[in-house]
Amino acid sequence: MKIGFHDPRTDPVPAGWPGFFDAARLHPVWDYEVMGLDGWTARNPPVLATVADDAGIVAAFSVLVCRPRLRYRFAPIPGHRLLRPFWAEVCQPWLSGYPGLAFAPRVPAVERRPLIRVFERALRTRLGPGLLGVLYRALGEDFAKDLQGWGRLVKHVDSVAVLDNRFDSEDEWIASLAKSRRGGLRRQRRRFAADPGLVVKGGPGRDDLDSAEVAALIQAHRERHGKFALDARTMPSAAFLHRFLRRPDVHTLTYTGADGRLLAVNTLLDHPDSPAKQHWGTLPVDEGGRQGLLFDSYIHAMRYATRRGVKELTAGRGLPELKATLGFRARPVYSAAVPRPVLGW
Repeated sequence: MKIGFHDPRTDPVPAGWPGFFDAARLHPVWDYEVMGLDGWTARNPPVLATVADDAGIVAAFSVLVCRPRLRYRFAPIPGHRLLRPFWAEVCQPWLSGYPGLAFAPRVPAVERRPLIRVFERALRTRLGPGLLGVLYRALGEDFAKDLQGWGRLVKHVDSVAVLDNRFDSEDEWIASLAKSRRGGLRRQRRRFAADPGLVVKGGPGRDDLDSAEVAALIQAHRERHGKFALDARTMPSAAFLHRFLRRPDVHTLTYTGADGRLLAVNTLLDHPDSPAKQHWGTLPVDEGGRQGLLFDSYIHAMRYATRRGVKELTAGRGLPELKATLGFRARPVYSAAVPRPVLGW
């Protein structure tokens, strides 16, 4: 096996990565260019680790090398060696409820655990004695079993909202909901459609947006609702969103007032099986926002999902009770903490 570590900010695309990306059916945030764009403005930029055999890449890991919070606002330049203790996280920073590891379809389940151990031994050597351990985030039940072992802590921590798409239209989906919810969605849809002071626009590859305004709205929304515990991510920057929102596999839904002010925004990551509702930001009602825009964003997402005929729609980890009223089920999510002494074992 050949192990490679690639800094998307400066290193070329790994050989065979586009083919692996397609075969593993990865979401847009795994795109090497996207990882590089995110990395330049992140305090803990992602590193892509690949494991390959003679036929190509068989496994990939998105790794954040996490520095002490008080030391850096942004990451040091590529190639800087850390002198203080640090840890690593295997995760995809902006893909809620999905892990930061992936395997080629030709890899059988029984071979995943050995490949993970190969990666861990290589990571320990690569990062040196300051590495305290590795935290794997957002694991599904299958990967959680692969991470089990002596000295490893695997714990159910959360769930991701998943809506199984068995519908031919958004109206069929709405009709499947409880009476109070479906009535509210229908009334709201009519009200917004008849409101001349509200402009609703959505689609892929948006080049008509002020990325600084979008970034500020998303950041303010997250600050109001609080960060996840031990969140190692840096808020998406205007520079990142300027390129990201223009991608053909990123759909952006916006709600704008008559004065042109951005009231709410939602990004959706395209995928052949599981499109994912991603960033959401909205103005509070007492600051000029509109009530009900979040529910309307789900109508638009389901309109897209039913027209595409995808298997499911995912919607992150927050507000599970609300999402349950919209037909979403809770899929368990696990974390695994692996201390340095047992890495690779």
